[in-house]
Amino acid sequence: MATIPITKRGAEILKAELHKLKTVDRPWVINAISEARAQGDLSENAEYDAAKDRQGFIEGRIQEVEGKLSAAQVIDPATLDAGGRVVFGATVELEDEDTGDRVKYQIVGEDEADLKLGLINISSPIARALIGKEEGDTAVVQAPGGEKSYEVVAVHYI
Repeated sequence: MATIPITKRGAEILKAELHKLKTVDRPWVINAISEARAQGDLSENAEYDAAKDRQGFIEGRIQEVEGKLSAAQVIDPATLDAGGRVVFGATVELEDEDTGDRVKYQIVGEDEADLKLGLINISSPIARALIGKEEGDTAVVQAPGGEKSYEVVAVHYI
């Protein structure tokens, strides 16, 4: 299995989710199933069916998170020394060359991406255009609305 890049923060979030799934959600659904069984006839028991469906979801998510963690290559951006180049985990300040608007993004793994928080997926068009660039370089992004140019204002490893 190929390794999946993930930041240290992203790995901690996945570990916390896995812990919650195993220690809170799984015992709760097992209890819900046993309570539904105690009600008698299972053929027309909606609570039992719902609890079994929920159990299937929880067990599937546990397997998915465990698989991601086992294949994860955890990268701590604070320990990176990429010589000012944009790499996975870097925080990049950009200026739109058309409008002059400034934005700040951190390049993260697929599971961590949240544009509202300024976290962009490594495989997104803008991240792919930024990888390898340095301060002062221009990144041309093929966006759905057309081509956009950004100047790399600063690169931080935080």
